[in-house]
Parts: sequence; structure tokens; C-alpha cells
Amino acid sequence: MKLFASESSLLMSSATSFDFFLKPIFLHGLYASLHLVLLLSLLVLWVVNRVNEAGGEGSKERLRQRKVFWYKQTLACCFIVLAFNIVLCFLSYFYWYRNGWSEDKLVTLSDYAVKTLAWGATCIYLQCQFSKSGEQKKFPFLLRIWWVFYFSISCYCLVIDVVLDKKHVSFPSLYLVSDVFSVVTGLFLCVVGLFGRNEGEDTLLEEPLLNGGSSVGKGVELSKKKGGDAVTPYSNAGIFSILTFSWMGPLIAAGNEKTLDLEDVPQLDSSDSVVGALPNFRNRLESADSEGSGVTTLKLVKALFFSAWKDIFWTALLAFMYTVASYVGPYIIGTFVQYLSGRREFKNEGYLLVTAFFIAKLVECISQRRWFFKLQQVGLRLRAVLVAMIYNKGLTLSCQSKQSHTSGEIVNFMTVDAERVGDFSWYMHELWLIALQVALALLILYKNLGLACIATLVTTVLSMLANIPLGKMLEKFQDKLMESKDKRMKATSEILRNMRILKLQGWEMKFLSKIIGLRNVEEGWLKRFVYTNVMSSFVFWVAPSFVSVATFSACMFLRVPLDSGKVLSALATFKILQGTIDSLPDTVSMIAQTKVSLDRIASFLQLDDLQPDVIEKLPRGSSDTAIEIVDGNFSWDLSSSSATLKDINLKVCHGMRVVVCGTVGSGKSSLLSCILGELPKISGTLKLCGTKAYVAQSPWIQSGKIEENILFGKEMDRERYDRVLEACTLKKDLEILSFGDQTIIGERGINLSGGQKQRVQIARALYQDDDIYLFDDPFSAVDAHTGSHLFKEVLLGILSSKTVIYVTHQVEFLPAADLILVMKDGRITQAGKYNDILNSGTDLMELVGAHKKALSALDIVDAGSISEKIISEGDGATKCANGKMEKEENQGNESGKVDDVGPKGQLVQEEEREKGKVGFSVYWKYITTAYGGALVPLILLVQILFQIFQIGSNYWMAWASPVSSDVKPPVGSFTLIIVYLALAIGSAISVLARATLLNIAGYKTATLLFEKMHLCIFRAPMSFFDSTPSGRILNRASTDQSAVDLNIPYQVGSFAFSVIHLLGIIVVMSQVAWQTFIISIPVIATCIWYQQCYISSARELSRLVGVCKAPVIQHFAETISGATTIRSFDQESRFQETNMILTDAYSRPKFHIAGAMEWLCFRPDMLTSITFAFSLFFLISIPEGVIDPAIAGLAVMYGLNLNILQTWVVWTICNMENKIISVERMLQYSNIPSEPALVIESNRPDRSWPYHGEVRILDLQYAPHMPLVLRGLTCTFLGGLKTGIVGRTGSGKSTLMQTLFRIVEPAAGQIIIDGVNISSIGLHDLRSRLSIIPQDPTMFEGTIRSNLDPLEENTDEQIWEALDKCQLGDGVRKKEGRLDSSVNENGENWSMGQRQLVCLARVLLKKNKILVLDEATASVDTATDNLIQTTLREHFFDCTVITIAHRITSVLDSDMVLLLSHGLVEEYDFPARLLENKSSSFAQLVAEYTVRSKSSLATE
Repeated sequence: MKLFASESSLLMSSATSFDFFLKPIFLHGLYASLHLVLLLSLLVLWVVNRVNEAGGEGSKERLRQRKVFWYKQTLACCFIVLAFNIVLCFLSYFYWYRNGWSEDKLVTLSDYAVKTLAWGATCIYLQCQFSKSGEQKKFPFLLRIWWVFYFSISCYCLVIDVVLDKKHVSFPSLYLVSDVFSVVTGLFLCVVGLFGRNEGEDTLLEEPLLNGGSSVGKGVELSKKKGGDAVTPYSNAGIFSILTFSWMGPLIAAGNEKTLDLEDVPQLDSSDSVVGALPNFRNRLESADSEGSGVTTLKLVKALFFSAWKDIFWTALLAFMYTVASYVGPYIIGTFVQYLSGRREFKNEGYLLVTAFFIAKLVECISQRRWFFKLQQVGLRLRAVLVAMIYNKGLTLSCQSKQSHTSGEIVNFMTVDAERVGDFSWYMHELWLIALQVALALLILYKNLGLACIATLVTTVLSMLANIPLGKMLEKFQDKLMESKDKRMKATSEILRNMRILKLQGWEMKFLSKIIGLRNVEEGWLKRFVYTNVMSSFVFWVAPSFVSVATFSACMFLRVPLDSGKVLSALATFKILQGTIDSLPDTVSMIAQTKVSLDRIASFLQLDDLQPDVIEKLPRGSSDTAIEIVDGNFSWDLSSSSATLKDINLKVCHGMRVVVCGTVGSGKSSLLSCILGELPKISGTLKLCGTKAYVAQSPWIQSGKIEENILFGKEMDRERYDRVLEACTLKKDLEILSFGDQTIIGERGINLSGGQKQRVQIARALYQDDDIYLFDDPFSAVDAHTGSHLFKEVLLGILSSKTVIYVTHQVEFLPAADLILVMKDGRITQAGKYNDILNSGTDLMELVGAHKKALSALDIVDAGSISEKIISEGDGATKCANGKMEKEENQGNESGKVDDVGPKGQLVQEEEREKGKVGFSVYWKYITTAYGGALVPLILLVQILFQIFQIGSNYWMAWASPVSSDVKPPVGSFTLIIVYLALAIGSAISVLARATLLNIAGYKTATLLFEKMHLCIFRAPMSFFDSTPSGRILNRASTDQSAVDLNIPYQVGSFAFSVIHLLGIIVVMSQVAWQTFIISIPVIATCIWYQQCYISSARELSRLVGVCKAPVIQHFAETISGATTIRSFDQESRFQETNMILTDAYSRPKFHIAGAMEWLCFRPDMLTSITFAFSLFFLISIPEGVIDPAIAGLAVMYGLNLNILQTWVVWTICNMENKIISVERMLQYSNIPSEPALVIESNRPDRSWPYHGEVRILDLQYAPHMPLVLRGLTCTFLGGLKTGIVGRTGSGKSTLMQTLFRIVEPAAGQIIIDGVNISSIGLHDLRSRLSIIPQDPTMFEGTIRSNLDPLEENTDEQIWEALDKCQLGDGVRKKEGRLDSSVNENGENWSMGQRQLVCLARVLLKKNKILVLDEATASVDTATDNLIQTTLREHFFDCTVITIAHRITSVLDSDMVLLLSHGLVEEYDFPARLLENKSSSFAQLVAEYTVRSKSSLATE
């Protein structure tokens, strides 16, 4: 028995001791102790690491970053545990502070506090260890051991909880929640810690990119030159930094210290860079199109989705979290009102409710910010890869495919469609989110109002349905708006390209009226769009009132008892539904627009590429034959019955010189295109052995330095470079330029003359050192001397051992060829050496005959002795004048443009952008443009009224509803609904008035700004267009104008409305908790401080986006126009890399703007959430009965939106400042100094002026900058005589022409035409009385009629007569539309010679007394030149004709010759007299030409 008793007592004591292990005090004590050990261990580990780091600094450079598997997720898990313990610590403290302390509670609180410290230390340790680029194989052993302990103890605690629950022992439910949470997180950490392995993360530090061994490496290297070397801190940011956007801190701080430039903006992470993202996307697209049937919209969508599916999934999860969290407030607000009225379910219910409100707000804030940022990140990436794909496609398009799309349309795929697909990322989750939001709203309403929620559903659906027709109308109007805008932009682009011609012809105001006409059509659609938008805005703001009136009426009808808690819960739910109702039509519209864009992109990507099998490329050196064509038939249009080139048989051996000649339109250029592989093949074979270089007839020059144009991607070899410059006679030109070969060439080589552009093009080809050279009439744009120099130094010199095929109209170059091909109607009619074929057919005889006829003008002089003198003096032409001997290396007689702007700087400057804060004057000008700002106070007044009605209606519902169903309501239910309805109608009328007034003001402002800017641009002097790339003007006319049309009115209005709304909420909340007003002051002050920190960076980033967009467009447009040249040099990959670099340069500021915006939004969001939580704590602390629970509930309802609204206010301020930059940029171009008056009414010349055409030039000086270009030039062009002007590059020929038309204004001196000083009359009166045939023949898109007579001053008979005179009449009559036959962009469906004849027809129609020919026959063959000269002699026999010409025969035909040198008259006399003087410069020039020409005919 004793034994039994002792045994029994032993069991009892063990049970008692076992009970101790079940007690919370033991569990929490053990937990706290272990966490304390962890904390101390981490501290020791950190100290040891610091000592080791200090002791042995190893190489910090790593070729490959490696991070532990799931490192970021692990860090996130630790951060969540930390946050959870902070919440438990505060909850326990507040709870026990009010309900008394005990030993158990103190130990538990200590446990939570130590846990918080330990997990905080763990987060910091992980962040410090793994954010470095050092190589980490696994997590530290200590942490892995700790995670196992943590999981084990958590499981033990959970088991204890289950045991106690089974025994029905009461314990706080918080313990169970805590233990379940610990088990889940512990399990995750154990799995990661024990089984995780390192994962390689490829970064820009990978080895191939270090040694530049890949093309991508070069791209990245180049991109680093263009921007900051540092990769964005986002790529290595820790979880805390990512959640709070602290990684943006350094850039925002830098923006506050200085004006940000592109170099300050970090590079994108490789996953966001197009360099990193494009290969992945291309692989996805190729796998989607595995059967090779072509890209479809579906395949494109699949590729886009799978290339970013992880981010899309994360954004979906974040959106779900945000949506659920946003409905927590409306769900528990009723319970909160009941709590305030004294109906409490359990003790400390208030604290739990406040905690729920706060945690929901916290989750809402964090998830929304991450969601929005991630969406923008995905959008940027998708846009970038689409831009790259479109660009790459543009480089491979066949000519037939290119004809179906103008260059403007192709650029639109990049600027509009790709941008829209990027913007769609905002809407990608909207459809399922709308369904989720409506479902959650109905659940909450069903809980509160029962079956009355059916009324909510019905009215919500009706509101959405009301939006659908409006959405469709908006979509239709926007499509029409975009269509009309495309037409306007196409016309604007063409006009800007040809502004010089328009100014010379005096047509600019007519073409401005054409743009205004196109804009009027656009404005018609804009007006429809904005007024439909008024109705859409009306539906958006009225929908909640409509839904709530219907729902509360249903409650009255169904006798559902309404109390203030239910009413407020319903009102809060309706508020959220407002956004849902409005977003559906927007989403549907955006889906439709995005589908259209994707369809357009997919159809573009489906277009035919150049035929890959046109050329059979043989390995270099594998054959003696360089080019071989057997039975070749080629056609530009494969559907056409007749081929462009027929029965071509050609064999060219290495080292041969082949010349191709023929009349205009015979197929010479097509033959070169066929050898390049540009011309589609119908049949036959084409073999090519060796690399090729191509010089086009129309020079294609890139924007950039002259040196870059010549090197064209090759490394600098100074010796070769100098040799090429010498051969192309460019050295003298470069000496004239202040910056030499570092001079930046303007768009399309605007600041180089035609000859200089052609020689730069030839230099580019020579420097490549290829095997086969193809020249398409390269000597047409240069004068006789330069042409012969180039022929000798280039074709007979540097390229003597190369295979050369050159097209030429100049017969004198034929004898030097090894093979001559004579072409007619697409066939090679004669082939052989000059002597062999000269007498064997008529085609070559025709060409030579025309040449001999031109030379007959030289028979008036015995050139023999001069010729002998020139030959005896050697190759360099020696000039004898005034006893001086000057050796001239370059006697280029070509149009010397004002290509030097002097020491002040390059002609084309970096795009001007304003710096610092957008001035108040910009806002003031914007709001006072329409009606002097009279509508602004009215708009603010109706908004204040709207806000009063809105708050009043909600206040009424809260006050008039009983606190609970057993309390008698202050008013009857009918009165309740009627008053509410009246207030709702008042707010509806206010919002309608506000929307109408705002849209009227916005529309009017956009119209006035457009007209003012375009008038200033069209009236700007030509120097503005020379120094301003058209991309900058187009950017303002498209992107900025769109912002002013569609965005800025709403941004400015939204700012004013949201500020009024915020003030209204603060007033309501201060009614019940005046402390809210006090705390809101520092919160608002802090928000403003954050906003000021942000805006200085965001503003500059936004400006950088504007500045970085133009180069992308410009590079793309240049690439499309020069695709043939790029392909001929096999430079596609280099241009693709440049495009990727420019795309990333545009994406970088866009990415960081998104980060900066979320950085800003997160902070006020958190502050207002804390303010809200403070207000709630205050409300539950007030003794019962002090305040009306319903009004307190109303304050809480508004407080639920406080964080969203305050963030919205800050966001609208910033967005407004970013968008208003568009107005700032437009105002910049609304203040351009204009040309003198077009018409001076007080001094208009007679209708018949000029009477005789006498032009007297007196002491004319012109100096755009020092030095002088014209230095006191004096001469007289007699009326009715033909004067030829010659002179070297830079001698002032073109400047003289420009001063005659007042394109440039002289610094001193005057020009008098028939007694009228041209500076005293209006520009249009002057220019309309002068005629010009320019060097570059220009045609505009439209019809033959609109090209010949844009001012519509002539009848059809007069137009036909002019066409017949220049022998174009028969050709036009054959066309289907006759005078209404279409002319493509740049007149591309007309040959160069035909375009020049159209220019001749224009001057025949004008019938002016003075005609200027500015190198007018440069692009035509001798026969066509003779035709033009004959026509001029016939029809301008009594006119003053002033000619700048390359062909000496054109000048010899003149009555007088003027030779200019360095801006002064060197020689001016009859040509015969000048030729008699053997030492005259002109005589030597003619002799040079004669020697060259006669030698070519000597064999006859």
C-alpha cells in the first residue's frame, strides 16, 4: 500500500510538473529565451564578419552573381513574421494596459518584444549578406539550425493548443492564431534552408559582356556611354526597400540637388532592358509560330503573355489582395457604429475593430503600390520588345510591302500602337476584378440589407449598360480623331520636310490653311469626343447616387429596417462600386483599342520580307566572277504582267568597271537594285561573290557627325580616313566648318549642300573597303571639275582594283569603262566596249548625239591652246588671277549652303528643355487662354456646390436613420428618400455643369494653342528649320497636342476638384474628432514636403522622356528611308543595337518615373492610414453618448477614402506638373521670332511688277555669325538676260540666291528689282513674283493638279499646256486619273527626271519675269537637260534667268557669267569675253570640261 501511495504521489507530482509545461508562462519564456540567443548569435556573427572583411579585402569583382535559391521570398517571409510580431506586441500592450497586468502577461509581452527584435535582426542580416554581389552557396548554418528549432517549437505549441482545446481549457484565441502562423512560416523556412541551392542570376557582369565578345555587349557598352553606368538599385533591392520604394531614394535626392540629366538615370536591369527581354520574347514568338504560317494576333498575344507571365501572376495576386482589403472597411463599419452606440459584443471589441481597419488599410496600401508599379514595369517591357520587333521588321521589308505603308504609318506602329499595348497593362486584370468587386459588394449589401441588394445589382448593371453606348461612341470618336490626326501629321511631316520649297514659292500660308483645314476636321471629332465625355463623366458621378436611391427605396418597399450602421456600410460600398461602374466601358474600350493595335502590329509583322533567295552568295574569293545574272527577269510589282527588268544576262569579273547608261526611266537604278537583292525576282539566277557597297542617287545621310557618317560603324584608321577625304575632295569643305569632321549634320543632311552630301556618301562607301561598288549616278550633284576629280581619284584611283558598276548620264565617263550597258525599257539593248557598240545601235548614239549638241556651244572658242596649257600644268587646276598663283585642291562648283554657324556652336543643338519648376506663368497662360479665364471661377463654384450636395446627402442619410432598429427614426422613410433624392439631383446638375464647362474650356484652349503654335512655326525663318530636326516639331504637334486635347483639362480639373473634396472630408472628420484636424496639419505638411522632394526629380524625368522619345522616332524614320543603303553595307545588326539603346534610353526615365510616383504615393498613403487609425482610437476612447454614433460613422466612412484621396491629390499635383510640360513645350514654339511681314499694305508693288526683271545688288553683306559669307557684293543682272553663276563651295552662291528670296536677311546692303527695294515689300509679294526650280525636285503627296497649282489659280487648260511644253502631257494622259493621278509621298512613284520636269511645269504656270535655276538639271540625263534648256529658251526668252549649274554647257548658254569667290564678285562678263582671256578662272573651268568631254568623243 505504501508503495502504491508513493507511486501515486509520484504520478501526481509528475502530472503537476507536466502541467507547468502546458502553461503559457513556460512556453513564452522558452520562446523569448531562444529568440534572445538568436539575437546574440547574430550580433556575434555580424562582428566576426566585419573583422574578416576588414582583414582580407578580396577582389570585389565577380563575373557572375549568384544568389541563394528563393532568397527574396525568404526575406519576405522573415519580414512578414516581424510585422506580425509587431502587431501582436502592440495589441497585447493596449489590451492589457486597459485590463490590468499579470505575470503571465508580462512574460508574453516580453516574448513578443524579443521576437520583434530577433526577427528584425534576421531581416537586416539577410539583407546585408545577400544584397551584395558576393557568392553565397547557402544560408548560414546558424540560421538553418534556428529555423529547425523555430519550426519544432511552433509545432509543440500548436499541439499544446489542441490538447488544451480538447480539455476545454480556456486560453486566448490569439495564441492559436500565432502558433498556426508560426508553424506555416517555420515550415517554409525549413524547406528553403535545408533544400535550397544556389541559383545563377545572369547579370550585365557576365564574362562575354566584359570582353565585348557579343553584339549585345557592344550594345550595352554603347548604352553606358549614353547614360549612367550604374544599374538601377531596384535590381538588388531588399524586400523592405521594394515594399517602401526606398530604392528610389538616391535618384530623388540627386534630383533635389541638381537638374537631372540622362547620365544621372541608372541603367535598367537586364530583365527590363530590351537587350535582355527581346531574345526571350522572340523565342516565345517563334515557338508560338512553330508551323511557320506567319504571325497572327493570337500568337503575338501568347508570346507577350508568356514572356511576362510571372509578373502578370504577381500583379493578379496583388490586385486580389487590394480588392479584398478595400472591402474590409465597408464590411465592418456597421459593427463599428453599433459599438459606438453602446452595443458591444465582447470586451475590447473596439480595439479589435480599429486594428482590423488599420491592417486592411496597410495591406491595401502596400498591395496597390506594388501592383501599380509592377503593371507599369510589365507595360514598359512589352512596349520595348514590340518597338524592337517593329524596327527589325522595318529593316527587312520588301519594297512592295513598304509601298503599302508610308513611313509615317510605319512610325505610327512604334509611337502609337506599341505604346497602347504598353498602356494596356493597366487594364489587364480589370475584367475579373470588376466581377470580384461586384460580388463582394453584393455580399456585404446582402448581409446588411437582405433582398434589397437585388436593386443594387439591377441599378449597377443599368449604370454599366448606360456606359456601354457612351463607351462605344467615345471609342468611335477617338478612332476618327486618331484617323484625322494621322492625316494631319502626315501632311505636317511632308510640309516640314519641304519647308524651304514652300518658302521659296511663297506657298507656306496656303499649306498652313491645309493643315488648319485638317485640324478643323480633327476638331469636329474632338468636339464630339469631349461632349460625349461630358455625359460619361455625368454617369460616373451620378451612378452612386442613382444606385443608393434605388437601393434605399427598395429597402423602404421591402420594409427592411434601416439603421445608420447599415446605411453607412451601404454608402461606403456604393463609393467603391462607383469606380467599378466607370471602369467597365474604359476597360472594354481599351481592350478593343489594344486589339486593333495588336492586329495592326501583327499584320505589319506578316508583311513580306525581301526575297532571301534573290542572290546566291558565293564565298569570298571562290570565283573569278563578281556578278553573274542569267536569264534574269525582275519586277517591283510581282502581280504586274510586265516585268521591270527583262531578259537580263550579265557577267562581271572581279576588277571590271561597268557603266550603265540610258534615258530617264530606262531601268538603270532598277538594275543596281536587282544586284543589291532589293528587286523581287521572277525567274533566272543572280550570283554574287564578295562584299558590296552602294552609293544611292539621292544621298542618304544620317543625323550625327560627319566622321560617324564616313566611318559607318568601322574603327578609325587615320591613314585610310585621310586618303578617302582627299579622294572625295572633302578636306577643303571640312576646313570651312568650325568643327571640321565633328560637325553635327542636321536632319537629312540639311546643313550640307547636295554635292557635299553626295561626296560624304561616296567617302562612306570607300572607307568600307568592300569588293563590289555600285554607284547610282554619283556625279550628278557635283560640278564638272569635282566630277572629273572624283572619277579620276575614286573610280580610276582607290577603286582601280575593285569591281565597280556605275550609272551615269554623263557620256564623257563612258570610254573609261571595261563594259558599257545601254538600257531601254528594262532591257540591256547594247553591251560592250565604247568603240564596239557606238556604231552598232541607235540607243548609245542618241545619248552621245545629245551630248555633242550640248558641246556645240563651245565651238565659239578655240579651246585648244587653253587645253594644252591646262594639260601641261598637270592635274591640279592652277588659278591665275591678279598676278597671284593659288593651288586649289577643291574647286567644287556647288551650292554652298550656310553650313557653318560659327564658333558659337553646332547648327543642330541638343533639344532645348526647360529646367527647374514649371513656372506659374505656364499655368496662368493655360487657364486664361480660353475666354480670358472667365470659366475658371464658374467651374470651381459648381464643384463646391457638388461637394456640398454630396456631403449633405450622406450627412442626411446618417443623421435621419436611427442608430438601431428599436430607436424611433427622426423622420419618416418617405421624407428620408425624397430629401436624399433632391440632394442627389442637385449634385447631378452640379456635376453636369462642371463637366460641360471644363470640356468647353479645355477644347477652346487646345484650339487656340494649336493655331498660335502652328502660325509661329510656319512664319518662322528658314534658319529655325535648318537647326531644328522635324522630330521635335512633330513631337509637339502630335504628342503634346494630344495631351492638351485630351489629358491636361482633366488633370487641371482633377487637381482642383480633389483638393476641394479633401478639404470637405477633413471638415467632416473634424466635426466628430477635432483632433483629426490638428493631426492632419502636420500630415498634410509632410505630404507637401514629400511632394516637393519628388516633383523636382519627376519633372526632369518627365522632360527627359519627351527629349528621349524624338531620337527613337528620328532614328526609325532615318532607318526606313535609308534601309537600302543599310542593307547594302550589311549593317542591320548595328542599327538594331542602336535602336535598342535608344529604346532603353527612353524606357529608363519612364521606369524611374513609375518608381518615383509609387515612392511618393506610398508615403502619404501610410501617413493618412496612421491618421485614420489615430482618429478611430480617439473615437473608441470617448465615453459613450458624447458624440452621435451616426455622424461618427459618417466621418469613418469618409476616412476610409482619406488615404486614397490624399494620395490622389498629391498624384494629381505631380501628374499635372508632368503633363503641363506639354503646354510649356508648345508655348516655347509659340514664341519663335518670325520672318518679316508677308504683305505690307502700305507698300505693295504693282500687279505687273517686276516689269523688266533688272536686279541690282548693292554692297550686299551677309553674316549669320562671323565670318562674313557675302562681303559687300555689288553687281547688276540686266532685265531679260540669262546670267550663269559659278563659284567654289562656300563662295556664297546659294546665300546670294537666298537673299534674293529673303530666305535670309542681309546684314547690310540692298537688292533692288526694277526700282523696288525688296526689303521694303512683303515677303509674299516678293516670292510670288519670282520663280525657282530648286536643286532637289520636290513633289507632295496628292494629285498632279495639286502639285502644279496648289494655290488653285490656273485652269485645267493652262495646266495641260504647261505639261505639254515640258513634254509630260502624254505621260500624264496615259494615267488613269489624268490630272487627278495620285502622287505618292515624296513623289516616289515618279522618277527623279520626271519630278524635275514637274518643277519646270510649275514655273511655266507662274509666268514670272525672274527665274532662278538652282542646280536644276543635276539629276537628269543630257537629253532631258537639253529639253529643259530648250523649253526655257522658248518660253522665257524675255525673262531674267539666273542659273547656278554644274554642267558648263548650261552656263555657256547664258548671256552673262558671274564667278563668285569668298563672297565677292571675282569675274562678271559675257562668257565669250571671259573665254578669250586665257588666264580667267572661268576659261580654265571650261577648258577642263572641254578636255574631258572631247577626249571621250575623240574615238568617233
